[in-house]
Amino acid sequence: MRQRTIQLEAAPDLNHVCRGDGVLFVRDGVGVAGRGVAATGTADEMATVLAALSCGHDFSHAGSSGAGPSERDAGAVAVGLVPFLPGADTRFVIPEFIVSKHPDGTAAATLVSLDEAGLSDTAFAAALADARATRPPRPAVNGFKVAPATPVEKYLDAVTGARDAVRSGSLDKVVVARDIEVLAEDPINLHAVLLRLRASFGSSYRYCVGDMIGASPELLVAVDGRSVRSHPLAGTAPRTGDHDTDARLAAELIASTKNQVEHRVVIDMVRDTLLPHCSYLDWEAEPSIVAVANVQHLGTEIEGALSEPSPSVMDLVRMLSPTPALGGHPSREAIDFIVSHEPMERGWYGGAVGWFDAHGNGQFAVTIRCAQMSRDRRRARLFAGGGIVAESDPLAELAETQAKFQAMLSAIVRA
Repeated sequence: MRQRTIQLEAAPDLNHVCRGDGVLFVRDGVGVAGRGVAATGTADEMATVLAALSCGHDFSHAGSSGAGPSERDAGAVAVGLVPFLPGADTRFVIPEFIVSKHPDGTAAATLVSLDEAGLSDTAFAAALADARATRPPRPAVNGFKVAPATPVEKYLDAVTGARDAVRSGSLDKVVVARDIEVLAEDPINLHAVLLRLRASFGSSYRYCVGDMIGASPELLVAVDGRSVRSHPLAGTAPRTGDHDTDARLAAELIASTKNQVEHRVVIDMVRDTLLPHCSYLDWEAEPSIVAVANVQHLGTEIEGALSEPSPSVMDLVRMLSPTPALGGHPSREAIDFIVSHEPMERGWYGGAVGWFDAHGNGQFAVTIRCAQMSRDRRRARLFAGGGIVAESDPLAELAETQAKFQAMLSAIVRA
């Protein structure tokens, strides 16, 4: 298997590259998208394939800007999902055609093929022409039915049990989630959903991988060379669209002891996990407000430099996921509580979604604000949860999940 990479003067829209049947991971126009399947398997299996590809990569400048390719443009990436439960199998794909857009405005395209014929100028031109010719889907009328998949009563019982476990001292925090179902009369157009997510949640990490689609506001970890970043979120308040009301809710969020406790548990875990692998690590002294269209969170930016030998981004994902923002603390006890008390299986929800390359670079978000699609695209399963501490109120937690569901509901449900 071989690859060929060119730099692009004008890259196609990453949403149009994906279309809903490819893969996508993008934030503010920066990210990766791909079509076709060159290889698929676990993260370890795809790391082996990428390492072999990187030994025989071929840079080309046909149709490019003429500037030399950077190290980060050195070819294929694996895009995929890490499940919530530690130790469960990951799922990644190396696309046949990949477009990468970078923060400095540069872009590259990569083809992966079993032979040289698949990397020809003709093959490249055809792949680019196909991506550039894609247009937004036409608006269509559909019928929808929305209903809880997890009975509300069972969710409230689980929240009460979690709060009592924290009050008894057996847990510091545990995240309890629930799911709802959207049933559609006609197949849901995922390309259209991606474009709606871009319009409302362009600064979130928007993704489409396999049967999972979503817009996560939370960066789990990113590695670029020796640079490492994370932006954990925990603590949530709604947004109403009224500036004064939202400002008041943000101030109450910052002042909330309950939300500050929930947030501190997450920050301490991420910091303590990264610190042994860094020559330096810095983080904000106080959390700030991270606002998206429907809710606002407490967030703390963390960044540093990795020590040598540097762990790969996948190494760090395995250390960090699931964070206390989706599991709890202590981690093992919180996960055991979730498995025994939550009346559903999370699967990919609460894990991680993102990409990595042959050099250990990559970027992963926490798999939240998402929907799991059925094979026929007529059923979408949406997830939302919240961190439970001693001061948690079950009905307030229910309202928080209702606010969080709106991210995907607003993108899917169109009459």
